[in-house]
Amino acid sequence: MTSVQRKIPFTPKAPIRQGIYSQAVLVDRTMYISGQIGMDISGQLVVGGVEAQAKQALINMGEILKAAGCGYENVVKTTVLLADINDFNNVNDVYKQFFKSNFPARAAYQVAALPRGGLVEIEAVAVLGPITDAS
Repeated sequence: MTSVQRKIPFTPKAPIRQGIYSQAVLVDRTMYISGQIGMDISGQLVVGGVEAQAKQALINMGEILKAAGCGYENVVKTTVLLADINDFNNVNDVYKQFFKSNFPARAAYQVAALPRGGLVEIEAVAVLGPITDAS
């Protein structure tokens, strides 16, 4: 059996990891992006509530995607973790600014707590290379 390649894409334009994990792991053409919270590169949560944090989390994700040579259109699955499920619609309003068509599959959950007291965390799975939509 031939082995598959594992790479660890990295960008200094997204927050540096605070634990024992990578910003993302690329296996063959599939990239698993670690959960992103609304933290800027200085390591601080952005102010402005759940919308501002969701926007920053997705900006961070975009930088990680760029580091691997792809973009939001390559994302096929996301998981959204919310400190309060009542924020779902507010996060959705931000989310649709980044994902405009052929939306990724998604799950959303309310959780007991998020790192650093964050209000939202978003993780993703992306596929590198051109994606053709079948009819």
